[in-house]
Amino acid sequence: MKTTMLGRMGVFTLSLATALTVFLGSVAHAQQKKPNILVIWGDDIGIHNISAYSLGVMGYKTPNIDRLAREGAAHRPGTVAEGARDLQDVPADAGLAAQVLAQTDPLPSWNDGPAKKAIVDFVQATTTQGNPKFVPPAERIATFDQDGTLWVEYPMYSQVNYCLDRVPAVVKAKPELANVEPFKTVMSGNRDAMAKLSKDDLFKILAATLTGMPVDTFKAEVAKWFAEAKDPRWKRPYTELTYQPMQEVLKYLRASGYKTYIVTGGGQDFVRTYAEQVYGIPPEQVVGTAGGTKYGYDKSGRPFLTKDPRLLLNDNNAGKAEGIHLMIGRRPYAAFGNSTGDREMLEYTGAGDGARLMMLVLHDDAKREYAYGPAQGLPGAKVGIFTQALYDEAKKKGWTVISMKNDWKRIFTFEP
Repeated sequence: MKTTMLGRMGVFTLSLATALTVFLGSVAHAQQKKPNILVIWGDDIGIHNISAYSLGVMGYKTPNIDRLAREGAAHRPGTVAEGARDLQDVPADAGLAAQVLAQTDPLPSWNDGPAKKAIVDFVQATTTQGNPKFVPPAERIATFDQDGTLWVEYPMYSQVNYCLDRVPAVVKAKPELANVEPFKTVMSGNRDAMAKLSKDDLFKILAATLTGMPVDTFKAEVAKWFAEAKDPRWKRPYTELTYQPMQEVLKYLRASGYKTYIVTGGGQDFVRTYAEQVYGIPPEQVVGTAGGTKYGYDKSGRPFLTKDPRLLLNDNNAGKAEGIHLMIGRRPYAAFGNSTGDREMLEYTGAGDGARLMMLVLHDDAKREYAYGPAQGLPGAKVGIFTQALYDEAKKKGWTVISMKNDWKRIFTFEP
């Protein structure tokens, strides 16, 4: 393994040296025509091999190229998802990667304090060879709730907004629903009335808008909605409302050899349509509430799957621990949530041996985001309920409560 790595490094270094020699030679012969673009060819190398991009997590640095990136412009090719997934290809000694990342502050959007320290200490302890808390790379699993933990959930989940926006299309296809509740209320456009719909009403809407169509059709409809829909408060696409501090945690863990999963009460197929683009988490690493599918053939004989209203997994509360066992097969070493729906996931994580990290995001920043609980005297809410009992359990069991107001320097990338 070491010989192979050194061999690849040798090829990589030789390729860079050759390219730089050509570049410097051309400058010497034609100083009056200084190029502003440098192209480097290399064999079997990725973006993570250049420390300007990966913060040196491969165990070495490329200072000359780093200087060019620092003094010029560093271009990141490909998609966000490709770049994020690229960082999962880390050396076996990820402890070194964790140390390098820690030295360069892997969590710049976090204020110094217990929460940030808990994350860094956990990563360093579990990825450093010889540390009694060391976790083998194959067992490094971290799970994240999505709504309220990775992006905005208040005042209503984005998936519910999607379903409400899809009702007109459903009614157009089935006109008889126009005068049937809850579709009649949704078609009225009265948001106050919609806010009073019961859970049974919402289930009817979810069933009508999330099932009964081919899986590929559903994916296309969701993608189209996300491309057009905007949050009413910030007037930005929902996919821009991710929490920058949590994005940093995802990247930090992946750069340290952890495999990151989304474990959400939201629809599994719904979240899988954008998880890779938004979080760098591929669809196979999304565990969510799952419905059934039915196998069939179209008129040309081509097989396809149709979304069925059968509930296979309710991935909330105890269902999160059950879903982790069913879909992942390993107990997480780190788990992040923000509500009572995440309690069992954190309990399950904490019940394992060795070092474990359990964290809960508390929404206590009404100015930059929202404030709701009702823990610690915060206003109550219908989504992301964080009770005082959950807060007390967290303190009793040594879980870390993340204060948006006090622990995060910035919440969104678009903040000034």
